Amino acid sequence: MIARAMVLAAGRGERLRPLTDSLPKPLFEVGGKALIDHVLDRLAEVGVTQAVVNLWHLGPLIEAHLAGRESPAVAFTHEPERLDTGGGVANALPLLGNDPFYLVNGKILWRDGATGALARLAHAWNDDAMDGLLLVLPKARAGGYGGPGDFFLHRDSAVSRPDAGALAPLVFTGIQILHPRLFEAAPEGPFSLNLLYDRAMAAGRLSGMVHDSDWLHVATPEGLVEAQTWFK
Repeated sequence: MIARAMVLAAGRGERLRPLTDSLPKPLFEVGGKALIDHVLDRLAEVGVTQAVVNLWHLGPLIEAHLAGRESPAVAFTHEPERLDTGGGVANALPLLGNDPFYLVNGKILWRDGATGALARLAHAWNDDAMDGLLLVLPKARAGGYGGPGDFFLHRDSAVSRPDAGALAPLVFTGIQILHPRLFEAAPEGPFSLNLLYDRAMAAGRLSGMVHDSDWLHVATPEGLVEAQTWFK
């Protein structure tokens, strides 16, 4: 069981402007529930008791929305400048402890197969061999995604990137388990998690697992409409 998690909620949501000028994307409602509550509820279901949420754009609205939540209990990190994904997690490490933790993007939705995605990740985690374990899925099942793909997955569960300008069959879902040691010698200030993924790949310590159901990235007005359709 993994007891701690972080939810990324500091983004500006540029592709959803002007909607995000007054409401942060994690608070958009789908199926009568804010996106961030969908994520936190899933984390609570697998035994997460403590979650960290990073705040920047319209952070006080997210903090007020989550005030008093008990399962999981939520702590906040306030970013004076946008720290990007890697810098945001590095800034929160003192609250995440020394053990592996879930890291989930606060603007996604997913369906589970016979066994939940978070539980499957925890079962597949190998602390001796991994610094990170990413949930990926085929592009054909990636709702709201129109990019070239992110990774290849090999028989030993290792992931690799396509060459520059090439396509890859798998999309990263924004759902993962990371160990704090991934952040050893990480830079200060803003930086992308991709920097640390690349280091871990080079060391043979970044793995992937294929999600066995559907997933949706709520990044555009069209993606928001698609998400609402899911729940109808």
